Amino acid sequence: MEIPYGRELLKGSTDSLLLYLISEGPTYGYRIIKELEKRSNGYFCFREGTLYPALHRLEKAGLIEGTWERLPNGQERRYYHITEQGSKILAEKLVEWRGFSTAINLVIQPM
Repeated sequence: MEIPYGRELLKGSTDSLLLYLISEGPTYGYRIIKELEKRSNGYFCFREGTLYPALHRLEKAGLIEGTWERLPNGQERRYYHITEQGSKILAEKLVEWRGFSTAINLVIQPM
């Protein structure tokens, strides 16, 4: 993943971003990549090599579940769903993020 911003910033936000998108409804990897890119106006450009390890980590932690679904053309696609525990963690992360971003904005706003 080529990123023009600090890798550490993304590292601390990846799980929250993924949980949020998955909380909106079942989705699959390619759609997640495209949605992150679209909503961030191209700021987030995830690659499969970044996305899938993160999805597997969230699944192993019990925050999301992946299920294989057969498409009308016979292909299978893995859809990810947020779990109850994942929803709880997401709510906590959103509160934490809002507090953090408010504090950052207070510090950097012109006086």
